[in-house]
Amino acid sequence: MDAILARYFFVGAAMFLLGIFTMVSRRNAIYVLMGAELILNAAALNFVAFARYGAAARGPAGAALDGSMFAIFIVILAAAEAAVALGIVLQLYQHFPSIDVSKPNRLSD
Repeated sequence: MDAILARYFFVGAAMFLLGIFTMVSRRNAIYVLMGAELILNAAALNFVAFARYGAAARGPAGAALDGSMFAIFIVILAAAEAAVALGIVLQLYQHFPSIDVSKPNRLSD
């Protein structure tokens, strides 16, 4: 059971690092948002893995839905974040001919 849990943690860590790398290295707003989604999905994967394999250690009376509820909350949060970010990207593209996040350097632009 520990080896399977370690695999989930490895995939979650890889997703998290790829998300951080994408957010830091790219200037395109869409890629930055994709990096944020990768980070959120990595956290959700770890929550579900803890819920699945931590419930076996707690026994059948333990609350096995704790991690799953956090993962559902993360999915809802990611959908809301994507909707708000899409609106920001559309406004950015309307004022500038590019969605490069380094172009607008002032709030009044």
